[in-house]
Amino acid sequence: MWVDRLLQGTLDTFLMVGVSSLIALLLGIPLAVILVTSSKGGIYEAPGINRVLGAFVNLFRSIPFLILMVALIPFTRMIVGTTYGVWAAVVPLTIAATPFFARIAEVSLREVDHGLVEAAQAMGCRRWHIIWHVLLPEARPGIVGGFTITLVTMINSSAMAGAIGAGGLGDIAYRYGYQRFDTQVMLTVIVLLVAV
Repeated sequence: MWVDRLLQGTLDTFLMVGVSSLIALLLGIPLAVILVTSSKGGIYEAPGINRVLGAFVNLFRSIPFLILMVALIPFTRMIVGTTYGVWAAVVPLTIAATPFFARIAEVSLREVDHGLVEAAQAMGCRRWHIIWHVLLPEARPGIVGGFTITLVTMINSSAMAGAIGAGGLGDIAYRYGYQRFDTQVMLTVIVLLVAV
């Protein structure tokens, strides 16, 4: 009986994490690029924009996920029309993951040798060309590694979200394992979460 629910919970977890991670990737990389290029000495130097975006990223990174999820209930209801279920978890997961991933991607972009950027500028490359053909390709390994860390963090957060009504493996572990004192269910969910 709980095996069917376990399969559905796994699919729900994949859906939550998959959609949220795709959105976080699509928003996080441009945010990281803006943070790097608008900083002092960047190719689009804009200290005001950099400070505002940096404060935004730091604010959302510092809020624990459970508190963020509860604080976003009205916003989640406005976006998806409900405050529980898989789709309701996508909103806070995305809002938590985007600044987290953006900061990791920013660090990877900052590690690109400044000499490469200067060489591209000396050759007359446009700024967007430097971003697209110098910064992003050189930072790709760090960005991919950072995205992997983000995915692991999102799986962790999706389990917490499941415990408060989002579904997924966290919900299975809480309802069928913890509340019913079924160690087998708890251990199975833990193994699945580690395997994912």
